[in-house]
Amino acid sequence: MIVIIKYNAGNIRSVQNAVARLGYESIITDNPKEIREATKVIFPGVGEASSAMSYLRERKLDEVILSLKQPTLGICLGLQLMCKSSEEGNTICLGIFDTETKQFLPEDKVPHMGWNSFSKKEDTTLLKGINSTDDVYYVHGYYAETCNETIATCNYIKEFSSVMQKNNFYAMQFHPEKSASVGEQLLRNFLELEK
Repeated sequence: MIVIIKYNAGNIRSVQNAVARLGYESIITDNPKEIREATKVIFPGVGEASSAMSYLRERKLDEVILSLKQPTLGICLGLQLMCKSSEEGNTICLGIFDTETKQFLPEDKVPHMGWNSFSKKEDTTLLKGINSTDDVYYVHGYYAETCNETIATCNYIKEFSSVMQKNNFYAMQFHPEKSASVGEQLLRNFLELEK
């Protein structure tokens, strides 16, 4: 069973639709038991960090996420909440990835919105079949600084983490569900990961 975590964030239904297009069934839930029993967990989101973390903590979903052993994918806000902290609302986050989420300085058009490429730092199963010249779709005003868990970067105003991985936790700053065939390939790679 594939579970998409329901919390105080938008864009969840479009992720479920993208999973369905690949031939997989999924449920959207904030039930800890269902999340723990899932074969794959997707933690997507568009929203604001402090209110999203408050929702997770009120329902103890932060503890559930940290306890997961199955492949778990954070998307956009999900990636940012997997970091140690966020400048958005001075928020303490989950601390899965050893880095912080910063706000883009208004040196250019912010938020970073539209198609942009990313550079692979290493070949991993998640990035199988993806080239550094492939474009994906970004919408974000905050970014995760690069760290040891960064497996691909993007450059917009400055270099930031585009894809991250630590053990069974994976994350993408861009929206694979909005990234056409490249996004479909990335989602398929995740859904086909062995536990």
